[in-house]
Amino acid sequence: MSEDNFTVTVPQEPQIEGMFPPSSVAKLQDHIVAIRASLRTGQKQMADWESGSLAVSAVPGAGKSTGMAAAAAIAIARQYQHSRSTESNYRRQLVVVTFTRSAAANLKLKIRKYLRDDLSLPQTGFAVHTLHGLALDIAIRYPDLSGLQLENITLITPNQTHRFIRTAVEQWIANHPESYGRLLRGKQFDGEETEKLRRQSVLRTEVLPDLAYTVIHEAKSSGILPEKLHKWSQKTTDTYGILQVAAGLYKEYEKLMRNGKSSEISPEFIDYDDMILAALRVLENDSARRIEQNKVFAVFEDEAQDSSPLQTQLLEILASEADRENLNKSALNLIRVGDPNQAINSTFTPADPIYFREFCEDCQKTERLATMDQAGRSTQIIIDAANFALKWVNHQGLATTKNGQTPFLNQKIQPVNQANGNPQPVGKGLELYTPLDIHQTVELLSQRVIELFTQKSDSCAAVLVRENRQGRWLAEALEPICKEHKIQLYDVGERERRSHVPQEILSLLQFCDRPHSPGKLKAALDVLVQRQLIPTQDINTLASLPEEFLYPSPLAAPQTDIVQKAAHLCRSLLRARLELPLYQIISFLALTLNYDQAELATADKLAERVNQQLFGNTSMGAMLSALSEIVSSERFEPVDTENVEEQYTKKGQLTIITMHKAKGLDWDYVFLPFLHENLIPGKFWVPPQSQFLGDFTLSEVARAQIRAALHEKAEGIPGVSQAWEQAKHLKTAEEYRLLYVAMTRAKQLLWMSAAQQAPFTWNKPHNLQASPSCPVFAALKRQFPQNVVIAGVRSQEGRTAVRPYRSQE
Repeated sequence: MSEDNFTVTVPQEPQIEGMFPPSSVAKLQDHIVAIRASLRTGQKQMADWESGSLAVSAVPGAGKSTGMAAAAAIAIARQYQHSRSTESNYRRQLVVVTFTRSAAANLKLKIRKYLRDDLSLPQTGFAVHTLHGLALDIAIRYPDLSGLQLENITLITPNQTHRFIRTAVEQWIANHPESYGRLLRGKQFDGEETEKLRRQSVLRTEVLPDLAYTVIHEAKSSGILPEKLHKWSQKTTDTYGILQVAAGLYKEYEKLMRNGKSSEISPEFIDYDDMILAALRVLENDSARRIEQNKVFAVFEDEAQDSSPLQTQLLEILASEADRENLNKSALNLIRVGDPNQAINSTFTPADPIYFREFCEDCQKTERLATMDQAGRSTQIIIDAANFALKWVNHQGLATTKNGQTPFLNQKIQPVNQANGNPQPVGKGLELYTPLDIHQTVELLSQRVIELFTQKSDSCAAVLVRENRQGRWLAEALEPICKEHKIQLYDVGERERRSHVPQEILSLLQFCDRPHSPGKLKAALDVLVQRQLIPTQDINTLASLPEEFLYPSPLAAPQTDIVQKAAHLCRSLLRARLELPLYQIISFLALTLNYDQAELATADKLAERVNQQLFGNTSMGAMLSALSEIVSSERFEPVDTENVEEQYTKKGQLTIITMHKAKGLDWDYVFLPFLHENLIPGKFWVPPQSQFLGDFTLSEVARAQIRAALHEKAEGIPGVSQAWEQAKHLKTAEEYRLLYVAMTRAKQLLWMSAAQQAPFTWNKPHNLQASPSCPVFAALKRQFPQNVVIAGVRSQEGRTAVRPYRSQE
C-alpha cells in the first residue's frame, strides 16, 4: 500500500466516570469561546457548527487545516458536554477524512494539541483517515459482508503496464477479433505487413492499455459495472464502438481480479476502488450500517474537491442518522471543506470538482455555505496576481463549457483583516522575466537564488516545474551553482525516480527472457530512452520486427546510427544474460542504466530481496515472478516515517518539485520557469504512432462519455468529436487551475519566466525553438508592467549581465 493511503486512527476509548471534576466541565465553555475568538471568519463558521450539512469554500492559504482542527476539537468538546449532561459514559466519535496520509497525520496532531493544551480533554473521541483507509477499516471489520479477508488480499495500483492490464488486453483481443480488426484498420489501411505489425504493437502496448486503465478507474470509482458501461455503449454510434471496447476490457480485468484466469495470477487482489466498493457493500446491510452510524456523530472532510461519487456516497451514509433510502443532505452531520479552484486531479483521476460545486450550491440554498476568503500566506502583490489570473481566464472564456461553467469559481483571495496579517514582499514581490532561452533562464534564476539566500540564509525556496523532465534538467544545471554557494538543493523527482528501479529492472529482464517479443523489446527500449542511454526514436517500428532489429540479415536495409546504437546495447544485455550468473544480473543492469549512488543502493537492496526469495530455485522464471510481485504489490518501497513535507520546505534549501506535488505546501520564494503555451494550457496531442485511428485518443473520448453519462446531461452521451472537445476543455481548465495553485504557494516572492526559445519536448532539451508564452503570463506582464524585469544581454563569455535586483528597485 502506498504511503499516502494508510489510516491514521485515534482509537475510541471509554470515558471513565469521575475522570474530570465538575469544575473542569464548567470551564470547558470558556475554553471553547477562547478557541473561537482566535479564528478568522469562515473558520468561526466551522467552529459554530453543531449539526446538519455545512459546505466551506476556502481560498489558498486560508487556514483550512487549522480551522478544521479547531472545529473538530470544539465539536468533540461539545459531545463531551452532552455526555456529561445526560450522565452517559458513552460518546460517539468524530470521523475526519482527508486526501493523503501526511495531511491526515498533520490534522491528527493539531486536533490533539487543541484537546490537550486548550481544552484539557483526553485526546480521544475522534479518528482521522484517508478516504481509502476509512473504507478499508470498515470493510475488514465485516469480512463476510465485504468479501475482504485482510490476511488473504494483496493491494495493487495498476497502471498501463501492469500485468493485469496487459493480460486483460490480450484476452479481449482474443475474444473480440472483429472489434480488434476495426481498430487495426483505422481510418484506412493498405494491408502492408510492416505497417500492420507496427499498428499491432501500438494497439497492444499503448492504445488499449491506456483505454483500459482510464475507463476501469473512471467507471469503477463511480460504481459503474461493466454491464452498465456496455448498456451505455449501445447509445453511441462511433465506428470503433469505443465504450463497447472499454466495457470489454473492464470485464476482462474484473475476471482476472476475481477468478484468476492465469495460473500466475491469484484471485485475491484488490485495488483502491475495491476498498470503497467493499465498504459500501457492508453499509448496504441494515444492521452493519446502524452499527457504523451509531459510532459516528459527524464527518468532517478536507480537500472535498478531490472526492469521487462513491467516496462522497460513503461519507454521506456515515454522516446520516436516517435510513439510507431516505438520505438527504439536510439530514447529514457533515462538513465538507475544499476549494474548486484547486481541483488539479480530474484529468488523471475520477475526481471532478463539479460534485463539490453542487454540494456548495445545495448548501447555499439553505444558508449553510461558509466562505473562507481571507488568506495570510502571501503578500498583497502575489494575491493580486493570483486574483487577476483567475478573473482573466474566466473573462476570456478559456475552457468555459457550453452550459457556462468556468474553470474557476469567482472567489477572490482577500488579505487578512488585521495588522501584520500578511508578509511583506521581498523586492517587488512579483518578478516577471522573459529570458532569451532556457539557459539564460537558469542564469537569471540562479543569480536571484544566490542574492536571496545571501540576504537571508534561513529562508526556504522552491522551483515548481510542470513535468519531471524539466526538473531533472534544471537540477543538473543548478547543482554545481548551489554547491559552490553552499545552498542545499533537493530534487524531489530524483527521490521519486528511485521507486521506479524495480520496474526498470523488470522490463530489461523480461526482454532478456523473451527478446523476440515485440512488447518486451518495446518496454526495454522505452527504459533505455527514458534513461537517455539511446536517442529518442520510433521504438514501435523497431519493436514490430525484433529479429530484424537485433540481428539484421545481409539483405536488410542499412540501420541508421541511432538504431545501431540501440541494437548494440540490446545485444549486450542479451550477452550478459548468457554469461553472468543470475544473482549478479540485477547489479549489472543497474550499472548499465547509469544509476546514481542512491539508485545503485536501491538496486542492491532489490537484488538482495530477490535473491532471498530465489533460495533453492535460481531460475529466470522464478526471478521474474518475484520481481513482478514486488512491482505489482508495491511492497518493496519502505514506509517513510519522517514528515516528507517538512523535507520539501526546509530552511536554507532550494527544492525542485512539480506543481502537482507542491499543492498544500508553501515557501518564502517560489520560482516558476518555463511557462510556455505548449505546456500550460498545452494541447491535446495525439501521438503520431496512433494517428491511424483518427485525430483523438480513445481513452479521453471514453472518459468524457462516461462523465457525461454520470452527470445525466440532457443531450445524452456525446459522439466522438463532441467528447474530444469536452476532454480538451477539461484539460485546459485544469492546467489553468494548476498554474493558480503554483502561484499561490509563494509567501514573499513569486518569480515567473517564459523564455523566448525552449524545447518543443523536454525529452530533447537541446533542440530549442521559438516558444510562445502561456497566455496568463503574457496577460500578467501587461497588467503589472512595473514588475517586468529586463534581463541584460549575454557577454562574449556566454554569461548574462544582470544588475543585482536591489539596484533595479
